[in-house]
This record gives sequence, structure tokens and C-alpha cells, in this order.
Amino acid sequence: MNHLIESLMSVAPMVIVALTAVIVMLAIAIKRSHFWSATLTVIGLNAALITLIAQAFGVLPSGAPNMLFVVDGFAVFNIAIILIASLACCTLAYGYFQTLTDNKDELYLLMLISTLGAMLMACATHLASFFMALELLSVPMYGMLAYAFMRSRSLESGLKYLVLSATASATLLMGMAFIFADTGVLGFKELGLALVHGQASMWFALGAIMMVVAIAFKLSAAPFHSWVSDVYEGAPAPVAAFLASVSKVAMMALAIRFLTTTMITELNAFYGVLILIIAASILLGNLLAIRQTNLKRLLAYSSVAHIGYALVALLSVGEGSAGVISMYMAVYALTSIGAFGVITLMSSPYKERGRTSISGEADDLRFYQGLFWRRPVLTAVLTMMLLSLAGIPLTAGFMTKFMVIFSSVQGMRFWAALFVILGSAIGLSYYLRVLTQLYQRPKAHLEFDAHHEWGIKAGGIMLLVVTALIIFFGILPNGLMNLAGLAIIQ
Repeated sequence: MNHLIESLMSVAPMVIVALTAVIVMLAIAIKRSHFWSATLTVIGLNAALITLIAQAFGVLPSGAPNMLFVVDGFAVFNIAIILIASLACCTLAYGYFQTLTDNKDELYLLMLISTLGAMLMACATHLASFFMALELLSVPMYGMLAYAFMRSRSLESGLKYLVLSATASATLLMGMAFIFADTGVLGFKELGLALVHGQASMWFALGAIMMVVAIAFKLSAAPFHSWVSDVYEGAPAPVAAFLASVSKVAMMALAIRFLTTTMITELNAFYGVLILIIAASILLGNLLAIRQTNLKRLLAYSSVAHIGYALVALLSVGEGSAGVISMYMAVYALTSIGAFGVITLMSSPYKERGRTSISGEADDLRFYQGLFWRRPVLTAVLTMMLLSLAGIPLTAGFMTKFMVIFSSVQGMRFWAALFVILGSAIGLSYYLRVLTQLYQRPKAHLEFDAHHEWGIKAGGIMLLVVTALIIFFGILPNGLMNLAGLAIIQ
């Protein structure tokens, strides 16, 4: 009995989120209420976050690690980011779907289940928990992406993600099968020992490469990024924010733990594949983003490049990269939420095809022309997000890119540092193109506009808080760096 309690305590935040999902499901069955579904979801996520913080500071017992999961410093840091990002996305979703006449309560149920999967991914230490947590994240995403199904683009987005994600999952499972057939073990540390002791053969290498390919797809790293632009464009804006923040942070956390703990980074073949992925992601992501006139597609291709930047740290310093990558993904998640948050406040789930927008959302750059003259504060929010993504000094994005460049120099990967600098220079060009639209002469006819009281609503307040954090960590980065320094893989 005591062992069971200890095991449950080690994953207490996850248990709270799972119970919240059950409560929301029961609430929907009793009486449909958009307000109560959203409120219960936010309460549950806040309770999980408070429990996690209490465990991190030793106020509550953290419990002992088990065979499938471990809640170490690395997991705690990433789970905290996942919970904060999920809370932000719930807040955005409430305002966005408020006018939807169809059922909207199930969205929060799907979001909770997906968040639970993301949290479990951050602390998975076994191939079984790896696959289970990944699918727990992915399956609800299909429904979330297609939630605004009255728009054909949203339905297409969900179907495309379903087909391609299922293909990646099948590749992942086949890779796991090859690894298990060769070594007979499934735990990350056991796999690492088998590799070090020379018990692995070419089948292990083949399985590892298949798993790396599947992970690259889930991260939308090049050359496995073909799905990302269409899915981002078609998805409802709050769901796109969820995909860009929660999903990316969780997948990167799982990838780093798996690759470093299993010692796959020591394989010669792995380095070849990783270098290809990094170079292709930075170059293709930035070059494709230059051509975009759709803000969501631009952010989608930008995300491909940012995944390449983060992986540079893994290539350069290996296991020691956990803190750097965690910090990078945390800042990237916050800036993505901020950018997609502005799109959310400008959009409506009811705008349909026509001369205004093919996707039904305020995602075309021309809709933002002269936004500064109508919504100066909202423009300031988007400006800070874009400058942070570009890595401009006095924003949090500058410090994270600096740390990636520093790690590449430290690891004697000078060409990688040059790639990051070159990619950032290209990225700055298309971010500035967006900014010029914001400050141009205002349009006479407005297809889309934010509510004049957006700043006092929950979504608007959340965006202002995110902007303040980006500026604060840009000016005083020590706090974030100290927290990221605790993100150590046990």
C-alpha cells in the first residue's frame, strides 16, 4: 500500500490532471456549460501546477521513481512549462469559441487529455511509456485541430495530421520493435548499457534511426516538415498555439531524455542524421518562411528553423544540453503563445470562405496593415513576440539563442554557430516584413479586428503577462537560467 502511495505521489500533478478530465467529462454529462467546463479545466491545471511547485521545493513529498516514469529536475521544469502553456491556450480558447453555437465543452476535455500525455512524455523512461504518452498527446490533437469543422480548412488540418502522424507512430513502433528484438530490454538506461557493452548490432542502429525519423516528424524538423504549414494554417488559432507550445515542448523533452539516456548520441550514424536534420531545418525553415504572406504559415516554417536551433545544443554538448534546450523551448513556447494569441484575438470561428479570408481567420498579413493605429498595445505585444523570435537583444529570445551559440562554440561546432547566426539573419528579414505591415497606413475597410476591450478580458490579460515575462527575462535572464540549470536528467 505504501509503495502504491509513493508511486502516485511521484506523479501527483499528472493524477490531478487525469481526475480533472474525469470531472469535466461528468460535468458535460450532467449539464453542458461552456463556462463551467473552462473553469474546471483551469482550476485543475492550476492545482497540478501548484502541486508540482510544492514538490519541487520539497513542501510535498515527490515520491520514488518507478520503472516507467521519473520526476527529476528536467521533468519538473518541462512539466511546469507544459502546464503554463496549456493554461494560456485554455484561456485563449474560451474567448475564441465563446460564440460557437455547436458543442464546445469537449474541447477542454481533449485539451486536458492531451496535456496529460505531454506531462507523461516529459518524464517517460521506458519505451512502453514513451509510446503510450506520445499517443495520449497525439490522439486528442486530431479532434482539436478539426474542432472548427464547419470550416473546410480545419477539417483538412485534422485529417492531414491524423494520416501523417499515424504514419510517424507506425515508424516509431517499428523502430522500437527492432531495438527490442536486438537487445531484449525496453528501459532507456538498460538500452544505454546494452549499447555501451557492445550488445547492440545493426538492428539496433536501424531501429534507432527509425525512431529518430519519427521524432523528427513529431517535432516538424526538416526534411519531415511537409505537414506543418497546412496544419497550422487550417487549425483554429488557440489549437495552433497548443500545437506550437505544449506539443513541441513535450516532444523535445522526450527526445532529449531518450537520445541522451540510451546513448544513441554515441552512434556514428546518429550524428550524420542529426547534422542533416539541423542543416535542413535551419535553411529550409527560414527560406520557406520568406515567401509566406500568411502569418500562420510563416510561424509554422519559423518553428521548423527554431527546432533546428534547439538541436544544435544537443549536437554540441550532448547530455549537458538538457538545460539549454529546456530554456530555449520554454521561451519559444511563450513567444508562440503570444504570437498566436494576437491572431486568436483578431479572429472568429465563424468567418467563412469569401473575399476576406480563405481560412476564416485573421492570418493573412494584409489584415494587420495599420494595426498600430487602431490597437497600439496589441501591436506592441505582437512586436515583442516577433523580436523575441528573431533573437533581438533585451528580449528572452536573444538570451536563448546566445546560449545555443555559446554551447556550439563550447562543443567546437563552429559551423553550427555560423548556421544559427545565418538563420537568425534570414529570420530577421521576414519578421521585419511583418512589422512593417503593422505600422503602415491603416486600411479603410477592416475584415478583422480585435475587440475594443480585449485588454481587460482573460485572453488579453494573459497576453500582457506573457509579454512582460519575455521583456523581464530578456533584461534579467538570471532567474530563467537558474531554473533551467535545475533541469538535469537523472
